[in-house]
Amino acid sequence: MAFTSKRRKGKTNYHMKINLRFWVYIFFIWIVSTYLDRLWWAHQTGLPSWDQADYLNSALGHGRALGLLPGGEWQGWKNLLDLSPKIPPLASLVNGVIIALVGDDPQQAAWSLSIWHGILIVAVAGWGVHLRNEKLGLLGSFFIAISPALLQLRSDYVLEMPLTAFVTLTLWQLGCWSDPNNNNTWKNSLLGSITFLGAILIKQSALLVLLPAGVWATLSNHKKESKLQSLTAICIILSGIMPWLHHNWITTLSGTNRAVIESAAKEGDPSLFTIENWTWYPKLLPEQIGSLLLIIGISGCLLWIASRKQNHQKVNSTIDNYSAWKWLIVTFILGWIVTSIIPNKDNRYIAPLLPSLLLLIGRGFIQWEILAKKIWPEHSRSRIILSLITTVSVTFPTAWKSQVSYLKKSHHGPLKDIVEEIKKSEENDSKITVIVVPSTPDLNQHNISYFGRRKAGQLIGRQLGNNEKDIKPVLKQATWVILAEGNQGSIRPSALKLDQAIRNSKIFKEIRQFPRKYGGSYSLWRRRSNVFPIESFVDKFPKLARGLEQGPRGLEIVFDEIAIQHMLDGHFMYQNQVRINALENLKRNPKDINSRWSLGLLSILTNRPKEAANHFSKLEELLPANPWPSIYLSIVNLADWNPWEGASVANKAQAKHNHLILAALADLNYVIGGAVWHLPSAINSIPKASETIEKELSPISKSLKPDQKASN
Repeated sequence: MAFTSKRRKGKTNYHMKINLRFWVYIFFIWIVSTYLDRLWWAHQTGLPSWDQADYLNSALGHGRALGLLPGGEWQGWKNLLDLSPKIPPLASLVNGVIIALVGDDPQQAAWSLSIWHGILIVAVAGWGVHLRNEKLGLLGSFFIAISPALLQLRSDYVLEMPLTAFVTLTLWQLGCWSDPNNNNTWKNSLLGSITFLGAILIKQSALLVLLPAGVWATLSNHKKESKLQSLTAICIILSGIMPWLHHNWITTLSGTNRAVIESAAKEGDPSLFTIENWTWYPKLLPEQIGSLLLIIGISGCLLWIASRKQNHQKVNSTIDNYSAWKWLIVTFILGWIVTSIIPNKDNRYIAPLLPSLLLLIGRGFIQWEILAKKIWPEHSRSRIILSLITTVSVTFPTAWKSQVSYLKKSHHGPLKDIVEEIKKSEENDSKITVIVVPSTPDLNQHNISYFGRRKAGQLIGRQLGNNEKDIKPVLKQATWVILAEGNQGSIRPSALKLDQAIRNSKIFKEIRQFPRKYGGSYSLWRRRSNVFPIESFVDKFPKLARGLEQGPRGLEIVFDEIAIQHMLDGHFMYQNQVRINALENLKRNPKDINSRWSLGLLSILTNRPKEAANHFSKLEELLPANPWPSIYLSIVNLADWNPWEGASVANKAQAKHNHLILAALADLNYVIGGAVWHLPSAINSIPKASETIEKELSPISKSLKPDQKASN
């Protein structure tokens, strides 16, 4: 494999080719690091925690949806997109394929991290060559392999390793594209747009680094064909992201708000206008990179800068590509600024910028070698090798020690035994929902679901207890419940009331207690067969759906009830029967209003706006005096990215009903559709509509207890 980079400074041409030996060295770095990773995973017998189990669940679900894993089958693109309502699907799709190849045990599934790590090493190697030469590519790849932060990400089933790999690929290709010495930019433009798309489809936080980098690349590229290439890249990125974004944009926005704004408030992260905010990530670097690596690398970079200032007036050939270095430094600073602006802080959020920093550190090491050659020309190489050995001997053991410490702190619990106990009592293909009241790293709704769904299982966990309103539905409908004796984990006081209600109700029977490693136990409870039967939500749903015609008050009740039901019935088994009943009723009576409301609500719950629009348009005809079918019809058109139709619906209905919400929806749809001249009207009508909704909801809000208000 060959890579050619042409550089020009003054009248000098620089030609560099990466030979096969270079790639053998890179492959060797990946093989050794992967061997050490697998050695670590062989001793990792702990359980995946909240985030890790959630991402494993997503990979398992996507593997099933592709028809590659037992318990699933291909059901079309919409069903596939349903599985990624908040985070894009690319990593889960790739990880799901890898699970299908290697197995669904968490240690087996972690092979995907090695694949992503390999992509990262290749990206850093190629970028290093573009910046200077093969030596920098090797150093950068080597530092990637021993970096404590990236070593930890290779042993933690989260999305930052694939995200870092694709962000680095994109920065490398965009840097090549914007390089003024590059005369063949179409290849880099196309590769950069594809990897840009891939990074976003892994996690939308890629935009924190890539959006400012993309803007900078476009502004700094003055070649004739750059505008056409930029337009082509934008078309590729938009065409790739739109199917997912169109399908899931509402849940994505709400999920991003919860993950970024609400989480930051709960965790007490520093305010934007504080020194702590701007030093939050720099303070992590000694731990993430290694103190010695950081000191040698940064001091070497300072020497490099000083040597450039001394020689700036000389016509001096160099193998450094300074325009490429400028690109790396500018994008690193921009990425750090934008990432620091985001309220929610976490060690792993800065990971996509670490490869850039490690390449700079590699350049610092090379500068020390250059200095050593001048001072001790006979022994310079042995001294630089000695410094590398010293760095590794200090950095890697520290990183490995943290990994061993992580192993010791791994969460061990009776989760697998609990899942097996439930499955033993049910048929293999039974769709089971288990209510999980405690929430601890070793037992929570996410890892119950993952272990319950392995090997074609149909057992999933759902957490209830965040609100006292959960108690009555659990007592009426739940079949299986898990409680905790001792530490309950991160739960609200209302969960303790649910715990006591279950224990004291005589509705549930304790099947078995499972001791926990560090004290306490978990207990498995099952509904007694001689108590009152489980209430059917299928019978209740039509009446509940009919409440939509009351507007906000009806909506509040509908979604409160459904939110709890989706916890009690995690497989949503009621939906199919409700749909069948409603369609049969419509065959007998095409004007059946209850069935239209049921189907309209089901379409909203399953994220099928076109189907919802069909049912609400029928309800417009059946209920000419009621404005709410038109309101919902306008909203689902907007949700389906059809704002002009939404505005048309709202305008026609407004002429008939003269309703503040319809006026606001017309203005909102027009503005989103591009009719900015409706903005003054929207500024006036939307607040009035919001005030109307709040007034209608206020009697319900006043009747709720404080903890219920917080939950809603």
